[in-house]
Amino acid sequence: MSKAMNGATSLVKSLESAGVDVMFGIPGGAILPAYDPIFDSSIRHILVRHEQGAGHAATGYAQVTGRVGVCIATSGPGATNLVTPLADAAMDSVPMVAITGQVPSAAIGTDAFQEADIRGITMPFTKHNYLITNPDDIPRAIAEAFHIASSGRPGPVLVDIAKDALQKETTFEWPTSINLPGYHPQLTPDSGAIADAAALITQSSKPVFYVGGGVIKANANRELLQLAELLGAPVVTTLMARGAFPDSHTLHLGMPGMHGTVAAVTALQKADLLITLGARFDDRVTGKLSTFATNAKVIHADIDPAEIGKNRYADVSIVGDVKETITALIPALKKALEKNRPDLTPWLRQMYSLRSSYPLGYDAPADGSVSPQYVIERLGKIAGPDAIYVAGVGQHQMWAAQFVSYEKPRTWLNSGGLGTMGYSVPAAMGAKVGAPDTTVWAIDGDGCFQMTNQELVTCALNNIPIKVAIINNESLGMVRQWQTLFYEGRYSNTNLESKRVPNFPMLAEAMGCVGLSCERPEDVDKTIEKAMSINDQPVVVDFRVFRDAMVWPMVAAGTSNDDIMVARELAPDWDSQEL
Repeated sequence: MSKAMNGATSLVKSLESAGVDVMFGIPGGAILPAYDPIFDSSIRHILVRHEQGAGHAATGYAQVTGRVGVCIATSGPGATNLVTPLADAAMDSVPMVAITGQVPSAAIGTDAFQEADIRGITMPFTKHNYLITNPDDIPRAIAEAFHIASSGRPGPVLVDIAKDALQKETTFEWPTSINLPGYHPQLTPDSGAIADAAALITQSSKPVFYVGGGVIKANANRELLQLAELLGAPVVTTLMARGAFPDSHTLHLGMPGMHGTVAAVTALQKADLLITLGARFDDRVTGKLSTFATNAKVIHADIDPAEIGKNRYADVSIVGDVKETITALIPALKKALEKNRPDLTPWLRQMYSLRSSYPLGYDAPADGSVSPQYVIERLGKIAGPDAIYVAGVGQHQMWAAQFVSYEKPRTWLNSGGLGTMGYSVPAAMGAKVGAPDTTVWAIDGDGCFQMTNQELVTCALNNIPIKVAIINNESLGMVRQWQTLFYEGRYSNTNLESKRVPNFPMLAEAMGCVGLSCERPEDVDKTIEKAMSINDQPVVVDFRVFRDAMVWPMVAAGTSNDDIMVARELAPDWDSQEL
């Protein structure tokens, strides 16, 4: 016989039954009934300093562990502060469940104190959301929320619960099965599509694997490596797929897109076949869509059928889990290659020539100041491929994607689709909670850092010793770069004066962290090593870097990938290279 309890206790028991071990949140009026049973729960609750921090922490936790991240907030402003993390999780396919309190059901729609229609607000960027007014519905809704968030294409789900539903008496019964008519993600790929893909691959002389973040979500990195080596074709990994394929592998050409390597961008442009795995033909990768890979046929494999054909026609569509897709494709391709193995040697020779001719690089500042690329490069070398790197958004994000070598999945976290400034510190906090024995570096800009650095207090008080590298160029760096290139150097409102105010090391110390600074190239290594030696407190390092460093290569927004710029100069005419 089920024991009587209130809805709040049923909620906490539901979260426990869903396997939640940690959640990030802040109490408030409408959600307060839930915080009483949380007091006695086995679930670790981490009290953040801002609800946005709770959301990004849940995302960081999910990205590192592959489990569902959980955040909790009250109604009105508490809930609306979760809007950005929810949108961020939707864009980057991160499994997350957000629990919000709502005003009592009788007051809904009356503009009551701290009321907001959070279900309506978040409907465009949640996989599903709920408004619960009957406490009997809580276990079912929570069970469904976790199932929806983690299955198919992962994403965020919001469960909004009226305060009186948390207070009313109910009984708890965890559902033994979930029945969601109309929601049946297709995991197993169609065998005919697999055969068609294998056949098309054997007809290609210039194939390239276009790998997206879906490969990491599907835990398919080993299968990808096997498939790539079977065919012997070059591989490019998008911003969200860094680590899905080892950077050190001969077949890897790097990251494509707006700030991708010349070899990766050109491989996509000049390929005759794109083997697209868990990628979505994002505008940052394709550039001007009508000019993207105009001579290529497309195999597009994705778990979300809505992505296939959305931006680019697919000659072969494969709907299914990417891991299952690659697993099925390997034997099919092996059999097809026995009959006809194309000679990819000329194609590989051309791509390797581009890779060696146009490696990622940078010039040391003429004034002897610290190069931001050098800081990040040394950080990657010293911390190594087992560390987790969490970037904010902007120049430092691109440099972190370019100059750290990623050998393993789930070691690179960033806000790719939404491009959320302020993501890094709270996401690093969540990542460290999910992987407490792993070194976690937040690589942040001075602009991003000033949006959410209050979560360092949370880290200090909860024994979450993340490390933060502030790439301080006293500017909104990426915006300044655009102003330099396209607005005649008219630097309207991009000067942050961050080398003057605030004093970042002092700010870090005030928040219970260790504060360090570095402004000479010869001090970079020893400063990083000092930060690496401190593991009982969060560490913040203010790297005062050269202000006018730029991210190269670059494809300006709205232009063709053929117009890729290398240090202000157009790369060579690829047609003259007989690619």
